[in-house]
Amino acid sequence: MRFMATYDLMETTRNTNQWLGATALAFGSYPAMAMLPNPMLSWIRAWGEVTERSFARMVARPDWGIPSVTGPDGRDHPVEVETALSKPFGDLVHFNVTGRTEAKRRVLLVAPMSGHYATLLRSTVISLLPDCDVYITDWHNAREIPVSEGKFDIEDYTLYLLDFMKHLGSDLNVIAVCQPAPLALAATALLAEEDPKAQPRTLTLIGGPIDPDANATDVTDFGRRVTMGQLEETMIQRVGFKYPGVGRMVYPGLLQLASFMSMNAEKHTKAFTDQILRTAKGEASDHDKHNGFYDEYLAVMDMTAEFYLSTVERIFKGREIADNAFTVAGRTVDIGKITSVAVKIVEGENDDISAPGQCLAALPLLTGVPDSKKAAHLEPGAGHYGIFAGKSWRKNIRPLVLDFIDTNRETTSRTKPANKNAAA
Repeated sequence: MRFMATYDLMETTRNTNQWLGATALAFGSYPAMAMLPNPMLSWIRAWGEVTERSFARMVARPDWGIPSVTGPDGRDHPVEVETALSKPFGDLVHFNVTGRTEAKRRVLLVAPMSGHYATLLRSTVISLLPDCDVYITDWHNAREIPVSEGKFDIEDYTLYLLDFMKHLGSDLNVIAVCQPAPLALAATALLAEEDPKAQPRTLTLIGGPIDPDANATDVTDFGRRVTMGQLEETMIQRVGFKYPGVGRMVYPGLLQLASFMSMNAEKHTKAFTDQILRTAKGEASDHDKHNGFYDEYLAVMDMTAEFYLSTVERIFKGREIADNAFTVAGRTVDIGKITSVAVKIVEGENDDISAPGQCLAALPLLTGVPDSKKAAHLEPGAGHYGIFAGKSWRKNIRPLVLDFIDTNRETTSRTKPANKNAAA
């Protein structure tokens, strides 16, 4: 699998399907075809439209698409997406709401590096912007990064988070979503050891694999079943000639997308079949629910091979975070060094990616944090996506997180609960 020809073959297959869709759409759209009262022609046009759009999205980086935010004054304020700190493998991005009075809450949203762009958290950002000054980690597509920039594994990821937190200062509230939860915990511990006064005020971990063995899922079972050699042989490819990162070893986004969709093949098949029928009937629109979701879901990015393999080996197989045995650049990370950070755990009852209990495993590791500054929330009926971007996030979890931030804005008494969901 580790050949550029394999990567190029996969891209060729995607490109061919995009071309077939565009061809079918063009064929079915000829005015002359309207004279033939055959529903098959409408179906061909609809199939082509849905297919062309779907395969085109797989190589397109989505825009943030946040034009404005309503401020406390009731006026709409334009949002400027600015790069606060730039690095080869990822940037620290700031959403500058122009003309608005300074927000009381400063939030660093740590986006997952798991095959999708940081724009997967667009709705999360939009929901926080009216009340917070928001920053986010914007990870780069590995196929766009020249080999000369070197490696990027989970230790480098952790050091990036450390630099981002140092850049933003201690008056900060960190929210880590899914995959980066254990590494955000490790970066906070490193910062606490280097400069205890620079620790962020709060750390919210949402649906992350702190201890993958706490409640096994298909994802964690897969990590257990296969050997590292099998993963390297079957999942790793070299970037093809089309991109600046030619020759770089990566876990391709297209390959991961195929794996994700195969886990719920029946659901995705029905979604696309229904969309084709809606398009044929003239009921679909450019920004309908289907397109809104799949435009983001299908837009995938490559991860560096070393990041993917080290995540599986050290987080899932070795359980280094769960055992408090993680090391970065030869330094042992002691999570017990975290002392002044209020920590909140958020999990979804029906999360099939990071099941309940996996993220909650962080609290016993925080031996330096008083119980009054630890909190946990299990959202009933919520799946993985819902706990950070769906209805459960908007209606229930977001208000709890903001309340948690407000409660811990200033130094609080050790006897005062972090918030009403304080963990025992």
